[in-house]
Amino acid sequence: MLRDEVKTLRINYAAGLLDGAFFGGGIGFASFATVLPLFVATMTDSAMLIGLISALHVVGWQIPQLLVANRVARMERFKPMVMWMTIHERVPFVGLALIALGYERLGPTAAVILTFLMIAWQGFGAGFTANPWQNMIGKVIPPDYLATFFGLQSSAANLLASGAAVAAGLILERQPFPINFAVCFLLCSGMLVLSYIALAFTREPASQKVITKAEQVPLGHAIRRILREDRTFVWFLVGRWIVQFGTMAFGFYTVYAVKRLGASEAAVGVLTSVLMIAQVIANPLLGWLADRWSRKGTLELGALAIFFSALLAWLAPSVEWLYPAMVLAALANTAFWTVVMAVALQFGKEEDRPTYVGMANTFVAPATIVAPLLGGWLADTGGYAITFMVAAGAGLLATLAFHFFVQDQK
Repeated sequence: MLRDEVKTLRINYAAGLLDGAFFGGGIGFASFATVLPLFVATMTDSAMLIGLISALHVVGWQIPQLLVANRVARMERFKPMVMWMTIHERVPFVGLALIALGYERLGPTAAVILTFLMIAWQGFGAGFTANPWQNMIGKVIPPDYLATFFGLQSSAANLLASGAAVAAGLILERQPFPINFAVCFLLCSGMLVLSYIALAFTREPASQKVITKAEQVPLGHAIRRILREDRTFVWFLVGRWIVQFGTMAFGFYTVYAVKRLGASEAAVGVLTSVLMIAQVIANPLLGWLADRWSRKGTLELGALAIFFSALLAWLAPSVEWLYPAMVLAALANTAFWTVVMAVALQFGKEEDRPTYVGMANTFVAPATIVAPLLGGWLADTGGYAITFMVAAGAGLLATLAFHFFVQDQK
């Protein structure tokens, strides 16, 4: 590698890590798991609306990625689209701050409607950004370093998110409503501005080969061809579908700890900390392992982690058993975020990559939405043990699918 290429790689690596770190810090101040649900809960008692927050976030991220695949495939550079579309996943937090500041004039009904418009805007903004962003990263970071990069970036994001989440908790506790939420959303916006500045330093060369719209195969034809010809990718999708029904158990661990194992609020806080710290450590570790050993093998380890995590939760006689279950959950979450992005970028030829990336995310969206609903229904009708048992079985099935039917793309 030439000196200029090494310098460019270092700049891109630093820009990507700082972008991820500041973005994670921003989301820590406006967490979709804590801060936003609390904000909506001040305006409505509807559990369905509160649950809709995470659903909109997931749907917004996954569904649009395939819709933009053909447009992304025709681009000489991905960065201009990334810089434009990512504005739409950042500006809505300013909107949320304004809603909080104007809450008394707006009233709860108008405020909750506007809040969900902002959440939907943010989610779909992220989804339309995701495909060109992943392709840009796949272009500026060498393939042998991709999983390590995503791991370090996620670790930095989790680290700053942890600190920001603690700060957000103190702000919400010590400042009066709605100023407390407005401050959190404004701090989030400030961090996202820093993230945007870091992202702007990315250096992306022009693609050597760019297809025209006239040369491009219609998206439907491309999808059918990939599903017909690339059996490894099909089984990769199948494995990811199954994984969603394994990871559905993780969201119930803290509720189970309190309701069935008699855990205190302090113990729940420790469980959450264990999960976050474990993810900070696991992200670079599994990323490095995927690059140096096997991405397929790392996915198998992630699926096995689901199996053993759910099994421990199922058999747990006390809350102490949930600590290793949380560590294993962190390993699984890391494998099926960090490593999966690197794997998706290794399928197919360069001109097909946006379609592969889109399919790898959009096609999994139905399972991502249905799985937690199924987990909740099983817990309500048969108890948490049934949910954990089904999740453990899904983890084992996913392990078998990845082991026997998916091949490494390196």
